[in-house]
Amino acid sequence: MATEIELNGKVAVVTGGGKGLGLAVSKALAKAGAAVVVNDVDESAAQEAVDAIQAEGGRAVAEVVAIGSSQAAQRCIDRAVDAFGRLDIMCANAGILRDKVLWNMSDDDFDSVIETHLRGTFTCARAAVRRFREQGGGGRLILVSSLAGQRGNFGQTNYAAAKAGIAAFARTWALECDRMGVTVNAVLPMAFTQMVASIPAMAPYAEMVAQGKALPSELRAGMGLGLPEDVAPLFVFLASQAAQGITGQCIGLGGDKLSLWSHPQEIRHAYSPGGWTAGQIARLWSSTVGTELQTYGIPMPGQD
Repeated sequence: MATEIELNGKVAVVTGGGKGLGLAVSKALAKAGAAVVVNDVDESAAQEAVDAIQAEGGRAVAEVVAIGSSQAAQRCIDRAVDAFGRLDIMCANAGILRDKVLWNMSDDDFDSVIETHLRGTFTCARAAVRRFREQGGGGRLILVSSLAGQRGNFGQTNYAAAKAGIAAFARTWALECDRMGVTVNAVLPMAFTQMVASIPAMAPYAEMVAQGKALPSELRAGMGLGLPEDVAPLFVFLASQAAQGITGQCIGLGGDKLSLWSHPQEIRHAYSPGGWTAGQIARLWSSTVGTELQTYGIPMPGQD
């Protein structure tokens, strides 16, 4: 059997760590030996997560605050240092949903999702890296992006924009943090959460999950969709010394499928000496750069 990864002596913060994917990550990090600050806006969820970790012999404390502001980020860092003496791993997982189609989305729907996902990732990462620099010895930023940020998703203007921005954070911060030994990666989780369960095509599978049944291979292998516990090992790996050389990447995990996502890149080009007119673009588009357009959206079960 392969040796399990150990995080003994490491200290992690998991934002949104009291429920769903965050809870699975908090438990997995603690099981690997890390001390964990479980952040959540829900006090009872955060404390229940801490109690569960401690009942298994792990070390954990709660920090109840809504992620987004610089003050909230600093509270999480301070809690780690006060309780465990240092910080080694920041898992920026906290998020909310306010799904609506473009024409029905309010300013508050947009702003609240951007505040938690995008600004919250920024403020938590900034506070963590400042602590890493002060301590020396490097660190780990593990961000949470999404397929919606890579592919787009109906009704998720705010969420998709935030998650695309988080992927860009990973690439940018990997450049900036490289010399201090801090790795930065974005996880694309494919976990059967409340959000996924709300999709009409997923209703039969939601019923299976509710009944405690295993998801079929068409989801676990075909879509790469599993439970939060299936995604958590990727966070443990990225937090470990085994992933020291991995940075600036978008990595997916769900069900039986582990994947590496490509960075956006130029795929075709054409030149016109002296520049292009609108007419030239129209005439040459389909025979040059427009020979095959890119797909978009997240395929559902039964779709090619």
